[in-house]
Amino acid sequence: MTKKIINILLVIIWMIIIFSFSNQPATESSKLSNSVIRNTISKIIKNDSDEVLEKYTRPVRKLAHFSIYLVLGFLVLNCFKISKRNIIYTVLICFLYSISDEIHQMFIDGRSSEKFDVLIDTIGSSFGVFINYTLKRKISKK
Repeated sequence: MTKKIINILLVIIWMIIIFSFSNQPATESSKLSNSVIRNTISKIIKNDSDEVLEKYTRPVRKLAHFSIYLVLGFLVLNCFKISKRNIIYTVLICFLYSISDEIHQMFIDGRSSEKFDVLIDTIGSSFGVFINYTLKRKISKK
């Protein structure tokens, strides 16, 4: 397989992963978030109360949005040669996928669509693009 085909397959696989997270009903999604909080934050601060869950659920969920789209931005840019135009295309692709993801969530039991999530996703993907661009520039200078 060529490098380009592998890069495209990685993007498709990552988009399927994002879709599968969005396809979870609210109860399943909440269980996953709560598990992350209980297995990390609660152990760090040594407090496993419901107040900790309540306090950290939103930030953990928003960080998840940021992180999964950071990876998407990084992977999508790998499909293109580095140029200003392709950087814009990459962010646009991630932005449009984020919108489609939020629309998809409107049809999932207990889930909703949030404009703020699209913003976080776009910022995350832009950061992934920035990381990819920076790494490629450093490698090409060697």
